[in-house]
Amino acid sequence: MVIPGVQLFFSYFKDLVGREVTVELKNDLAIRGTLHSVDQYLNIKLENTRVVDQDKYPHMVKPNSFFYFFPPSRLSVRNCFIRGSVVRYVQLPPEGVDVELLHDATRREARGG
Repeated sequence: MVIPGVQLFFSYFKDLVGREVTVELKNDLAIRGTLHSVDQYLNIKLENTRVVDQDKYPHMVKPNSFFYFFPPSRLSVRNCFIRGSVVRYVQLPPEGVDVELLHDATRREARGG
């Protein structure tokens, strides 16, 4: 079962495919990458990922001495699938936020239609 309010976010995230977002997980790990896809359960697939706080999660970063051709901020996994239930926040690019569209959709949702 999909909650109706989730449909609003699902349709909004679908419009952000191909843009860079930061996903903060409930375990405090923040991963930045290009949004590849999102489904109705808000599961997220990212490409070209990197850890935001490399000092806190050094095991998630490839060592430069062996993988010299990758920038130091790259994850040891370049693409990842994130289950929607472990997501705390999704930080959107400022130019990707259409405030008026969100206000209108929220008003319609509050009215029940």
